[in-house]
Amino acid sequence: MSEAMMTQVRTAASVPLESARWGWRDLLTLCKPRVVVVMLVCALVGMALARPVLPSLAVVVFGLAGIGLAAGGAAAFNHVVDRRLDAMMLRTSRRPLAARRMPSAVALAWATLLSVAGIGLLAWQVNALTAWLTLGSLIGYALVYTAFLKHATPQNIVIGGVAGAAPPLLGWTAVTGQVGPEPLLLVLIIFAWTPPHFWALALHKREEYARAGVPMLPVTHGEAFTRLQVWLYGWLTVAVTLMPFAIGMSGVVYLVGMAALNARFMYWNWKVWRGQDPRAPLAAFWFSIRYILGVFGVLLLDHYAMAWSLWG
Repeated sequence: MSEAMMTQVRTAASVPLESARWGWRDLLTLCKPRVVVVMLVCALVGMALARPVLPSLAVVVFGLAGIGLAAGGAAAFNHVVDRRLDAMMLRTSRRPLAARRMPSAVALAWATLLSVAGIGLLAWQVNALTAWLTLGSLIGYALVYTAFLKHATPQNIVIGGVAGAAPPLLGWTAVTGQVGPEPLLLVLIIFAWTPPHFWALALHKREEYARAGVPMLPVTHGEAFTRLQVWLYGWLTVAVTLMPFAIGMSGVVYLVGMAALNARFMYWNWKVWRGQDPRAPLAAFWFSIRYILGVFGVLLLDHYAMAWSLWG
């Protein structure tokens, strides 16, 4: 990292709290809205796949609202717990707490309000199972992963990935009120995808994680080992994404779509594994986001193509 970049991080960490004011944009930033949008898309896919026909509008609206509020609350808790770490890393140094624009007490109150509102809405308007599963995911991400696993083991992403993989299961249970093998398979897809997705970013940000003392895999085991893990977990993801077709959950449309998506996904993982292009890890990270959205998009397309053929 250049001296100018280091100065920017140190300055962000040392700004007096009284010198800056927080506003509604900072409250929104605490919720990590882009991450929440991806989670809601996955939850919506779970809702749509749970029935041959479209789920009721009320379940969709209240379900997504509750899941979104709880996800925003979990993200805000993450900001509170990681505020000192965020101040040490360039990409997060301008966050409201890291830059000391907002008191921690305000962020903690905001996180609590969102979490209680989201889980309460799910329990009131959706069903108790979805509320309890959402609460478990919130605790798993905000406390188990952020407060403990992230700083305890280089396998933090693998173990903590269960909480981040929950949205399609939550969407499914919001519609059906029960857990089955299909939504668990959707969870498994995200679980397998998370390590190559995040370790690609960790490779790009290795120096920052090392400086902050976070035991990410590239810091503890080196870049070559991490690149190999991205390649191997990429193949695991490919295998898992073929399982919906193998168990009859999806059809040929899904199989063809996944062939194209997996080819591109493994191309970028191969570039990361080779280690010859310094831009590959970040490019692989950004493509992996489009990839997981594409997986669920193809699942939806196949689902309704099959439904239409039956209705026809």
